[in-house]
Amino acid sequence: MSETKSKFGAPSKVPAWVSLGLIPLINLVAAFLISGVVILIVGDDPIKALEVLVYGAFGYPEAVGYTLYYTTNFIFTGLAVAIAFHCGLFNIGAEGQAFIGGLGVGIAALYFDFLPFWAVIPLAIMLGAVFGAGWAYVPAYLQAKRGSHIVITTIMFNFIAFSVMTYLLVEVMINPSAGGSPETREFSDHTWLARAPEFTGMADSPLNFSFILALLLSGVFYYFVWHTRWGYEIRVVGQNESAARYAGISPSKNIILAMIISGGLAGFVAVNELLGVHHRVLMDFTGGYGFVGIAVALMGRNHPIGIFMAALLFGAIYQGGTELSFEMSNINKEMVIVIQGLIILFSGALENMFRPKIEGFFKKRQSLSTAEV
Repeated sequence: MSETKSKFGAPSKVPAWVSLGLIPLINLVAAFLISGVVILIVGDDPIKALEVLVYGAFGYPEAVGYTLYYTTNFIFTGLAVAIAFHCGLFNIGAEGQAFIGGLGVGIAALYFDFLPFWAVIPLAIMLGAVFGAGWAYVPAYLQAKRGSHIVITTIMFNFIAFSVMTYLLVEVMINPSAGGSPETREFSDHTWLARAPEFTGMADSPLNFSFILALLLSGVFYYFVWHTRWGYEIRVVGQNESAARYAGISPSKNIILAMIISGGLAGFVAVNELLGVHHRVLMDFTGGYGFVGIAVALMGRNHPIGIFMAALLFGAIYQGGTELSFEMSNINKEMVIVIQGLIILFSGALENMFRPKIEGFFKKRQSLSTAEV
């Protein structure tokens, strides 16, 4: 929590709910207000647009299934970015790590499909995480041992990942009967993840077992970061490398550890997309989820509960925005992207725009109540 000194020298603290709840909510409201102005300018009713968006995201079971399907990807990438943030690292490479994770998933599902489902599915999940972690290892090593900036290397590794996967899908793993489309053959059906059951009404949506994996990983993330020695060391390195060295904690070791975990979490996007939905490796299955994960982690304050809420918000915007572009004549896909961009802008670049005044208000109240006592 933020703190300052009161007139008596005691620290004046801002309640946690202000930083974790109120400020993100105000940023979100500001983003929606600006979006409403944009919708008004193009000639549509912003109130009706909001109603259509909410209905499109939560109004019927299939819509909820699609919303949770998108949410699943954002949880994975949000957690991936968050663990790097805790170590003071800005991982821009979740997109590429998820893409290479798809290679691991594809290898398991295509070349080990002679195994029974209870063996091949865990193997595919493990290889997706391992390949994603391996792709993150090189930028981590360059940052930890050679001083290369993690932002630059992870951005470049996104391009390398795209080039590698293009070559493999066009020249090595391509399905000859796909009409030249750069994709593999379809996975055997016993490697597919279970979809939502019929009684939920979401069976026709792409929601699958990956959503449960995302929730489980969120719990593991919380325990690891706040209740293990490794998580404590990662957070210390992220707060102050000099203090970490003084305490006998190796920054380089923890930078590599945090980035490996980050890449592994990003690799789970491939599990949701390839084992759960497409059932083949294909180009562009990552869909920009790795980049949106940055905004999800920022809005969620790098905490799994906040990340879930932010992921649900972006999942609703993805699904509701699709409905919006169908229902309202002046709102197209690009307009929905504008709304997403405004939310990212206010939760990221302008995240501190309202913070000083809001925190100052609560600090002043704290000081006044302390003075009265």
